[in-house]
Amino acid sequence: MKLKRACGTLVHPTSFPSDFGIGDFGAGAYRFLDFLVETNQSVWQILPLGPTGYGNSPYASYSAFAGNHYLISPDVLVKKGLLTEKEIGSSRVAASTKADYDKAFSIKDQLFVHAANRFYEKLSGEELQKFEAFKKENEYWLDDYVLFRSCLDFHGKQPWNTWDKELASRKKKALDAWRNKLDTEIKFQYWAQFEFFTQWMALKSYANDRGISVVGDIPIFVDHNSSDVWSNLKYFEVDKNGNRLLVAGVPPDYFSKTGQLWGNPLYKWKVLEKDGFSWWLKRFEQMFAMYDSIRVDHFRGFDAYWEVKADAKTAEVGRWVKGPGKKLFHTILGKFGDVPIIAEDLGVITPGVVELRDGFGFPGMKILQFSLAGEAVNSFLPHNYHTSNCVVYTGTHDNDTTRGWYSQASDVEKHWAREYTRSDGREIHWELIRLGIMSVADLAIFPLQDFMGLDTEHRMNLPGTTDNNWVWRYTDGMLKSVQKEYLKHIINISNRNTRVRQEDTNIVEIDAEDAN
Repeated sequence: MKLKRACGTLVHPTSFPSDFGIGDFGAGAYRFLDFLVETNQSVWQILPLGPTGYGNSPYASYSAFAGNHYLISPDVLVKKGLLTEKEIGSSRVAASTKADYDKAFSIKDQLFVHAANRFYEKLSGEELQKFEAFKKENEYWLDDYVLFRSCLDFHGKQPWNTWDKELASRKKKALDAWRNKLDTEIKFQYWAQFEFFTQWMALKSYANDRGISVVGDIPIFVDHNSSDVWSNLKYFEVDKNGNRLLVAGVPPDYFSKTGQLWGNPLYKWKVLEKDGFSWWLKRFEQMFAMYDSIRVDHFRGFDAYWEVKADAKTAEVGRWVKGPGKKLFHTILGKFGDVPIIAEDLGVITPGVVELRDGFGFPGMKILQFSLAGEAVNSFLPHNYHTSNCVVYTGTHDNDTTRGWYSQASDVEKHWAREYTRSDGREIHWELIRLGIMSVADLAIFPLQDFMGLDTEHRMNLPGTTDNNWVWRYTDGMLKSVQKEYLKHIINISNRNTRVRQEDTNIVEIDAEDAN
């Protein structure tokens, strides 16, 4: 699918301002979308929205299909009559630039139990029909997830393969017994998923109605401690007891000298292929319903992936194994047509990865922080973009902020940054933003931290580490401090001042002046 020439912002909902410990789908999210409209941006990119597990990483989720119900806004629940102002008033916490997940979970767990109880007490008529339709439409994953999540919470988040053997192996008698035992918890999980998707789709509609398209993110791998693995053992490299045999990662690279040992169980691609890739088709179907386009994380893993034995301490020792490649994407395109996919093609890129990406016309990614290493032939430098069918970033969620990167860059990198941008480097974040916006890349997307000119303290994630990641947040005052007029100006003069509005199934290109 050909991308529209546009500009956008990368920020995850947990980073939004809110009064409940982490960002959510409340007023802060809508104010952010208004900021995009005000600056003539037309794209919002986010990280995965699944329920997070260890470390609160969006890339380590309890489900590839479910939503993170902690993103539900208590303020929205008040408007629906499911909570009272008094109840949420005593639960509010001070604004912060760091997410407090523990406090947020504690606050929202209590509030959401009240909301779910009132939901079921009032459930009737049109709302009942919507609820039942939601359960029916999502039964492929939902019934397994609500049971899994209820059992997971009952067992203190311990991995499912440590549970009672009959439950871990999904014996029908055990499943029926646990459904009966955890009936109240299961009802809560059904409501939580219904409310999550209701609030998310309302937020997405607000964006689309204002000419803003949403880019979602689909991780290639799923977490071992997930409903997906528990419910579909035959698709994963685990033994009969659910223990991992082969896991995912990447060899030593820019981010880590010992590689990155992710620990996700690898797929049995031959089994998936024999099944017509049905699990992947369901996964993409849901993603296309939730987002306007999708960034496919670790795209190179579909061509070849790094295989590591489960008992390895690092990812240094492993081997490259051929992935599903064209077979999978032919199946996906055959099912869904010309789909809006962005390939995260960073890391070790081989001719096979390039062939897979370009063969399907998927735009790749260009990272400006990677371009200024002193080599004029660097493929991330804008003068080397051989096609406009790409997305340019200053950095991703895995990079330092641009100011942080520059402060720690080598003398060579700093020299190249100043020479290439013809600047003194004092506002290097704006220099690289301008460089990306003026490039031929169809899409130019930048982390919100760079629009704010923030330093290393505000980076989102440091790959290969487990502490202090995924916690960055901003305040309303920080958003107001962005140089909106300058941003709007460079978007306008670079011919990126159009937004895409979804009207039924027709995509209409509109001028930003008319949209305001």
